[in-house]
Order: sequence, then structure tokens, then C-alpha cells
Amino acid sequence: MNIFQAIALAVIEGITEFLPVSSTGHMVIASAFFNIGNEPFTKLFEVVIQFGAILSVVVLYWKKFLDFKRATFYFKLFVAILPALAFGALFKKHIEAVLEKPLFISIVLFAGGVVLLFVDNWFKNGSVEKEEEISYRKAFFIGIYQVLAVLFPGLSRSAATIIGGMQQKLTRSLAADFSFFLAVPTMAAATFKSLYDIWKDEPELLNTEGLNYLMFGSAVAFVVALLAIRFFIRFLQQNGFRIFGWYRIILGTVLILLILMDKL
Repeated sequence: MNIFQAIALAVIEGITEFLPVSSTGHMVIASAFFNIGNEPFTKLFEVVIQFGAILSVVVLYWKKFLDFKRATFYFKLFVAILPALAFGALFKKHIEAVLEKPLFISIVLFAGGVVLLFVDNWFKNGSVEKEEEISYRKAFFIGIYQVLAVLFPGLSRSAATIIGGMQQKLTRSLAADFSFFLAVPTMAAATFKSLYDIWKDEPELLNTEGLNYLMFGSAVAFVVALLAIRFFIRFLQQNGFRIFGWYRIILGTVLILLILMDKL
């Protein structure tokens, strides 16, 4: 990996992390294009910079995250993250194998786009408007939807959890907010687990140069994500998911054709 590739991946991550288009899918495809997708450091880089992007949520919603008087908020996030932690541990090898298959991810991108075309019509009347109204049961079921994104890279964690929230009667904007909140402990756990695995199995990757790349990439993803999250909230409130569905369908189709023609 060179500095240009690191910047490109970080910008892609920052833009796509909070959009329902799969940041993981975009980075895997971009890494394959750069011909660095199978490098162990690339896989670590892609996970760590996701956490960098997620930290933008803590900055934008700092009053919520630092309000320690409301313990139920943290308990709800804990309940919601449990399914992903369990399935992530059980299917770790499956997930790693899938991440090396751009064709599978491209198909999931396409299929997820088809789903997004209809989401706005399926869940029109959200009645839960405040985070305080989200029950532990609803939080757990949103976490179940997050599992789908864990098992099927390319589906999009944000899309799965937002749809899960809307299915649980959350308004579109509250579902997006809770999805952002849930991303923080989810990606923190994934980042620390990846760093631990690398430290245990391939510690040489965490040399000074490697750590500099990780910190630089995380910083770039953080700044870009700060801008992207504000755009997404406004756009989602005004337009819904349909345009993201068409984007995924077009991108998935192009990628599938390129892969089948051995151009990617």
C-alpha cells in the first residue's frame, strides 16, 4: 500500500460509512482495483479506518455520548451489539473468506439496491420519534438486522440497521441516528479485535510505518465522515432511500460485468 492508495481508501470510507451503500464493499472493490486486496495490512487498514470514521458520530453527538446520567442509552447499545458480536465470533472465517470475493460482494450490492427501492413504501408510518422510546426489545431486533450485514459483506451495516429500526416503527431520522450510535461500539469492537489478531499473529505489520498509515487513514476518514453524515441526514429526510438503491444496482451491475470479463 502506498500513500495514494491509503488516501483513496480513507476518502471512500469516510464518504460511504454512513450511506446505505456498504463502505466495506466499496473498499474491497477499490483494494481489488489497486491489487492490494489480499495483503494482510490492507485488511487491517480497512477495519481501523472505519473506526476513525465512526468517531465522527461521537463528535457530532457528543452531548448524547457523554451524558452519563442516562445509563439506559448505553444499555440499549449494549443489547443491540450483542447479536453482531456473537455471530461475528462464530462466523469469523466465513466473513474473511467472503471479503476476498469481489463477485459475491458485487452481487450483494446489487441485491441490496433492489431492496432499497421499496423500503420507503414498506415502512411509511414510524411512530417512535425519540431515543427514550426505543425499548430494549426494539434495540435487540435492530441488532439482529445488523447481523445480516456482518454475514453478508456488501449489504451495508447502516442500511441494515436503519431498515431494522424502521421495521421496529422508528421514524426514518431516528432509525438513522440509532444506526450511527450503534456503529460506535460495533466498530470499536471490530477494530480492537483486528489489532489484537495482528499483534498476536503478525506483529511486524504494526511497525512505525504501519501505525502511521493507520493513524493518517483514520484521520482522513474522520474528517470526510464529518461532512458525509450531515449530508446524509438532510438527504434522507428529504428524499429517502430510492436514489441509493439505483446507485447500488448500477454499481453492482457494472462490477459484476467487469469481474465476469476478468477486468477487475
